[in-house]
Amino acid sequence: MSKVEDFLTRDEEIAIVEAIRTAEKNTSGEIRVHLETHSNEDAFDRAAEVFDFLHMNNTKLSNGVLIYIAVEDRTLVIMGDKGINDKVPPHFWESTNEAIIKEFKKGNMKQGLVDGILQAGEQLKKHFPHNKKDINELPDEISIG
Repeated sequence: MSKVEDFLTRDEEIAIVEAIRTAEKNTSGEIRVHLETHSNEDAFDRAAEVFDFLHMNNTKLSNGVLIYIAVEDRTLVIMGDKGINDKVPPHFWESTNEAIIKEFKKGNMKQGLVDGILQAGEQLKKHFPHNKKDINELPDEISIG
């Protein structure tokens, strides 16, 4: 098995998808998680490619968020779309990043992602609250590349 396959169990993946669904109940924002083994590129550049590949820039309010992880490289990037970046202060995602890394350092990969996703949802709710007309614009499943 690859490091990506060992990163989360099936039950942990289910818990992460449930966290995405919970977070998105309070916001019109869209959250995706992407895991891959390794990248030969700068982590931010690779996350931007994945962001485009997953069509995360196609949301109505440009409010998609990608949590990108290259498992072997031990890299994490949280990337928000233009609609978010236009509204939030610099370093907006640092607290979410810290919540994830705190648990990762303990070996709690699932809990780190769950905590980060729920915190991202709370952050997004402030700028993109949920309304009755919201639809789920992007899949909630974990993307693996």
